Amino acid sequence: SLDYCVVKIPRWDLSKFQRVSTKIGSSMKSVGEAMAIGRKFEEAFQKALRMVDENVNGFDPYIKPIDDEDLERPTDKRMFVLAAALKAGYTIDRLYELTKIDRWFLEKMRNITTYYTLLEDLDQTKLSHEVLLCAKQIGFSDKQIATAVKSTELAVRKHRQESNIIPFVKQIDTVAAEWPATTNYLYLTYNGNSHDILFPGGYTMVIGSGVYRIGSSVEFDWCAVGCLRELRRLNRKTIMVNYNPETVSTDYDMCDRLYFEEISFEVVMDIYDLENPEGVILS
Repeated sequence: SLDYCVVKIPRWDLSKFQRVSTKIGSSMKSVGEAMAIGRKFEEAFQKALRMVDENVNGFDPYIKPIDDEDLERPTDKRMFVLAAALKAGYTIDRLYELTKIDRWFLEKMRNITTYYTLLEDLDQTKLSHEVLLCAKQIGFSDKQIATAVKSTELAVRKHRQESNIIPFVKQIDTVAAEWPATTNYLYLTYNGNSHDILFPGGYTMVIGSGVYRIGSSVEFDWCAVGCLRELRRLNRKTIMVNYNPETVSTDYDMCDRLYFEEISFEVVMDIYDLENPEGVILS
């Protein structure tokens, strides 16, 4: 069986248009998509929400107010109405009747909001190793934890590193362990206890442009591809960090190591600390 979970979420830039219907149906409205990989659904789901919109910290119950009509109707922000409803104590059965979303997914989403409530009752001094590790394993970012415990992202990061809670690098195993995986397709997870690869150093790290949106599309990704090709021509080993499955830069043969990961301070610095590259190129 496969040991990883993938969540893909479309990006709808509907807020940039006036008088547009936010109702999602069979007509194409998305302008791009993000793809997250984790070892648990909660981990991959929260990663994907952050990837789609850099202003979102994860499955946040404070973005949208509760509205039963918004729960019944699929919109671009329904998951945040769902988060608010779960936080307010809506039962799984009631939410299933309103949304018709499978109970399995609703249970997983409730796990996230329940843990968020637990974190809100703590302050940073009471963040034990177990609590922090469990938060990271279900996809909470340092920034998200900091908001819950009324601290700062850097303080949580420092505390996490002192507690020796670091992500592990895993390979996408395309053959379900039938024979050893040799792909350069990588992701970070806290649901592990060892790295799948070694870190010899000497790489050059290129940061991709993320999800396609209005104002940023394939032309920006092509800049990153040109950069990777030029580095390869100079016999430099390359690392690509991007999370857009539609791009050329996330083709497995474009670089030596491909991290299918968030482009955020936390994740890029985690990769930097592990890989210790010779340089970083921002695209």
